Amino acid sequence: MFINWAKREISVKIVYYGPGLSGKTTNLEYIYSKIDPSYRGEIVSLKTKDDRTIFFDFMQFELGSIRGKKPHFRLYTVPGQRFYASSRKIILSGADGIVFVADSQRNRLRENLDSMLDLEQNLIAEGRSMADLPFVLQYNKRDLDQILAVGLLQKKLNFLNAPYYEAVANRGIGVVETLKMTIQLVIEDIERKLRA
Repeated sequence: MFINWAKREISVKIVYYGPGLSGKTTNLEYIYSKIDPSYRGEIVSLKTKDDRTIFFDFMQFELGSIRGKKPHFRLYTVPGQRFYASSRKIILSGADGIVFVADSQRNRLRENLDSMLDLEQNLIAEGRSMADLPFVLQYNKRDLDQILAVGLLQKKLNFLNAPYYEAVANRGIGVVETLKMTIQLVIEDIERKLRA
């Protein structure tokens, strides 16, 4: 969180984390399409030839006020591929909230676990932990045939007992709900910090 006291603005960073091709970019593209253009900036998407995010997606929009200050939410995704580890660290730095987008497919459990471990290691390197941040899980691709039961995903991935949502991001199912919960948790966290 960054506060511009002169303009009475709060800049809030929410990072969508998860393995490659889990649906992080799809979430942001859907959200972007649903926000009134007068309340959002441009979306920046850097992709390779096979349509994978290389660095990040960035979107800014405004929403209400927090203790008399105008919030600007900036949404980012990290590249999930292993060889972009340093990019993930940079993008994650200073995050105020995290959405972990898990791929529900049975054959992707290992990638989900590896990405969750990578997330925690990157936060520890920053002197933080997932337990210290507003954190929401999204179990994406629930429309596919070979998927894991939500109960098993909960057992394997949701060791913090965080809020979670089932989603089909390419159809917008669960996308807005995930973001709303994340924003709610981030606002509550910021208000606690501003009272301290």
